[in-house]
This record gives sequence, structure tokens and C-alpha cells, in this order.
Amino acid sequence: MKLFGPRYPEEIATRIPPGQRLVKGWPVLHYGPIPTFDEATWDIEVFGLVENPYRLSYAELKSMHTPDVQADMHCVTGWTTLDNQWEGVSFRTLAEKAGVKPEAKWVIAHCDYGYTSDLSLDAMMDDDVLVAWANRGQPLEPEHGFPLRLVVPKRYAWKSAKWLRGLEFTAHNTRGFWEVRGYHIHADPWREERYSYQEGPRAELEP
Repeated sequence: MKLFGPRYPEEIATRIPPGQRLVKGWPVLHYGPIPTFDEATWDIEVFGLVENPYRLSYAELKSMHTPDVQADMHCVTGWTTLDNQWEGVSFRTLAEKAGVKPEAKWVIAHCDYGYTSDLSLDAMMDDDVLVAWANRGQPLEPEHGFPLRLVVPKRYAWKSAKWLRGLEFTAHNTRGFWEVRGYHIHADPWREERYSYQEGPRAELEP
């Protein structure tokens, strides 16, 4: 993997969190096999502590397209890519359609093969959080999450779960696949929240 030089122009350096390095290309990292996609049977479910749970087919989801998001991506393994252009649907749009109940505090992303990722509802309600089917004008490659992945730019990239199939709103957190294996519940790259041993005693109650 070819890296840029060790020193970056100031306007670039301010966008790279501590412990990260800028890379060319988009590294592929995931656990388990890549699922197959059948548009005739695929759907996404929005459920849990909501007034109006629902399912959407792929065509229905894409008809809800919202403005594209440009954002950087930071992986917990240490690489960063800049200026990713994502196309998809804003998480806020999906949440508003569901009518989130006041007691909901967490969102559990459910993916193919039982993989999950957890984030606070506060973090998910940022303007740049979306579910995406395209990157830089092209459909996602299967290894990058096609047909749909979560994109949460302000968190380490493992939170942006690939092969998304459901969004569950809950009152209490349930740690996801990597979180039960020792990774941080919040994953803020600017705070270097990489591992669970860094968490404070109130981590489950914080946004």
C-alpha cells in the first residue's frame, strides 16, 4: 500500500486524526464472506423503538435518495482516505419516516451473516450519516459493502458496517461484533477511541 510522504500540507494535516496516515486507494478489510445480492428478495428493516416500523425494497430505498455526502474515512488500523463522495439516503430521513420514540438512545446496525455495529442515536443523527449504495459516482464494489453500507464519517470505519440489512432503535446498548472483541463503544478517531479498555465508567450512557 503506497503512502504519501510523512509530512502533509497544513490543510491536509488538519484533517488526519492522531495515529493515522494518508493512503492512496481504498483498502479492503472485513470479516467473513461477501454475501450475494438478489434485488428481488433483498430488503432493509427499520424497527425497534419507533412508531412506524417498516421494510423497504432496494428500489424503494433508492427512490428516497438525498443529497450526496463528501467525507473523509478513518480506519482503526491506521489509514485515512479523504474526500469520499457517498450517494445514498440520510439516516435522518429513515429515522423521521420511522418516528423514533423518546426512549430510544442507541442504534444497532444489523448486517448479513449476523454482523452488528452499535452507535448512539446522538452520533447517528449527524448530518453526514447515511446508508450508501455508491462511492465517487460508482456503485459500491461487493467487497466495500454493495448493495448497501452504513456510513458514519466521524467514527472509525468499522462502525460504517457493510452489507446493511436493518436498523434497530433501542433504549440500551448491545455491543456489536467488534465491540465485544475489545473495540471502543464510541470510536471517535479524534480522541483515538480504539479499544474498550479506554472507555470510562459511563461509556454506555454517553453519546
